[in-house]
Amino acid sequence: MRVATVLHHPARPVPSYRSTLFTPSPPKMKTLRFSFSHRSTKFKVLAAKKQLPELRSRKQKQDGEKLLSRNQKAEEGFDLGWLPAFPHVLIGSMSNFLFGYHIGVMNGPIVSIAKELGFEGNPILEGLVVSIFIVGAFVGSISSGSLADKLGCRRTFQIDTIPLILGAIISAQAHTLDEMLWGRFLVGLGIGVNTVLVPIYISEVAPTKYRGSLGTLCQVGTCLGIITSLFLGIPAEDDPHWWRTMLYIASLPGFILALGMQFAVESPRWLCKVGMLNDAKAVIGNLWGESEINKAIEEFQLVIKKDGSDLDSQWSELLEEPHSRVAFIGGALFLLQQFAGINGVLYFSSLTFQDVGITDGALASLLVGVTNFAGALCASYLMDKEGRQKLLIGSYLGMAISMLLVVGATSLPLDEDFSHNLSILGTLFYIFTFAIGAGPVTGLVISELSSNRTRGKIMGFSFSVHWVCNFLVGLFFLDLVETFGVAPVYAGFGGVSLLSALFAYYFIVETKGRSLEEIEMSLNANSTPGNK
Repeated sequence: MRVATVLHHPARPVPSYRSTLFTPSPPKMKTLRFSFSHRSTKFKVLAAKKQLPELRSRKQKQDGEKLLSRNQKAEEGFDLGWLPAFPHVLIGSMSNFLFGYHIGVMNGPIVSIAKELGFEGNPILEGLVVSIFIVGAFVGSISSGSLADKLGCRRTFQIDTIPLILGAIISAQAHTLDEMLWGRFLVGLGIGVNTVLVPIYISEVAPTKYRGSLGTLCQVGTCLGIITSLFLGIPAEDDPHWWRTMLYIASLPGFILALGMQFAVESPRWLCKVGMLNDAKAVIGNLWGESEINKAIEEFQLVIKKDGSDLDSQWSELLEEPHSRVAFIGGALFLLQQFAGINGVLYFSSLTFQDVGITDGALASLLVGVTNFAGALCASYLMDKEGRQKLLIGSYLGMAISMLLVVGATSLPLDEDFSHNLSILGTLFYIFTFAIGAGPVTGLVISELSSNRTRGKIMGFSFSVHWVCNFLVGLFFLDLVETFGVAPVYAGFGGVSLLSALFAYYFIVETKGRSLEEIEMSLNANSTPGNK
């Protein structure tokens, strides 16, 4: 998921959107867990339970069928099958809350930090404080796949809280530029691991029917993190040392994540791979329902028998079919996402708001954050109804239209007030449509398309592409605007958005309503000779 927020000072590059510590032995599942005994989770309509009497006429029979149909629809409206998995997914998405918080926490206070640490007025050093975060995230993304393969998601989450907590505390206590850089690097390292790990964890733990909706919690968590940092940053306007308090607060979600993962379940797929079948069955029974156990275990074992465990997978396998195709799709999706201009638009939006009289940077960022959050909520409703491909296509088409509005507002001879309002409309519509599809779908669909054996490594590779492209956009955006102007650059973003919609149409396989094993077996079948 990848979300950025508004930067009010020209610090470049602008951030957006896991070393082996010990030899692991497969951990035993803890007995203390979030517990929701999985029974039928639909509120039954009483009339549906009663057997209809003998109907003497066709009219009566038709009336009865209509009654049953209405009752079935009523049942579907109260479906709570997502509830058993929700607490575990919610704890995992705390990582994205941290991601969003660390994006927002540096936006306002960067001037106070620069003044106190002695590099005020030096745009290169200000940019370095921001960009070192991206360097750490890139390293974390590359290492995350191997960690998750060997240790499982729960233990990797917990280990990853170490750099997150230490980085926040070191940054908060920094009295020199070097200390601040080390703190920001450690935070970026932790964030890089988590941005890969969360989509993997959600896709492997969530029931198939609700995987898309629960997957949007990544985006929701990021938005809430950004909004929280903006609210907590309000006192920074009057207190030049408030940034230290904000960075101390950034360590708290790390403690919550580490503790929460003690009570969360491990991925049943990983448990099956390391031979812990009884624990895998227990997780499936609690989260998906007892009726799903035998079918799920059979599918897990079939895929493992065919492709082997990911415990011994190699990076070179990403060059082989079908893994190479999914790796290409994953890298291309993130490249297109970043070059469609999300970070550039968010950066320039502060100036757009100033043109219409919104000079308060915090208020402008709040408008952007709320719009982003609203889009994420819409995505959670639509993901499992419309499917990933439709949301991606619709999202990028909406982003292209938005860019067209902004280009028209800045280049056509329009009334000044109308031009400014049209720019605001285009900017907010761009952010909203990004949050519906391009933001939440990208990470989730790559995880869904990846094979059980190479999922961690494909996700790590894809997110490393994300961070590199993120860095490049932040590095060159202002230079491009100064050289060519806003309209040509935004027109370029619109063109990439159209290209992204075409890419989603031709390359994305719909994953809605299909188990990860079904998706993998279908891709393997399509990659065999004679089936291409």
